[in-house]
Amino acid sequence: MERRLLGQTGLQVPVVGMGTWKTFDVRGKAAIKSASAVVDTALTIGAAFFDSSPMYGQAEHVLGEVLRGRRNKVLIATKVWARTASEGQAQVERALAFFDHTIDLYQIH
Repeated sequence: MERRLLGQTGLQVPVVGMGTWKTFDVRGKAAIKSASAVVDTALTIGAAFFDSSPMYGQAEHVLGEVLRGRRNKVLIATKVWARTASEGQAQVERALAFFDHTIDLYQIH
């Protein structure tokens, strides 16, 4: 898949990525297995850029779970949306735990 430079970040990102709001805000083994199949398909076609947020319910947690063991094959963008510095810090720490201590692009939501 074609990749392009993302602004001045130095990141080369696929031209097609995947948002996780509705697709990954799921619960239960069957739903998580389905989310894993979505990631498998995305990686097969080269869409290895995933966008998430703590505002998307369980999406960060589920994405982190289905990427376990293959985190190095993807780029992850996530966000912070907080009213206080301590809330923002907690969101950063949670996201780092979900994504194997690496966030490729961190945005303010």
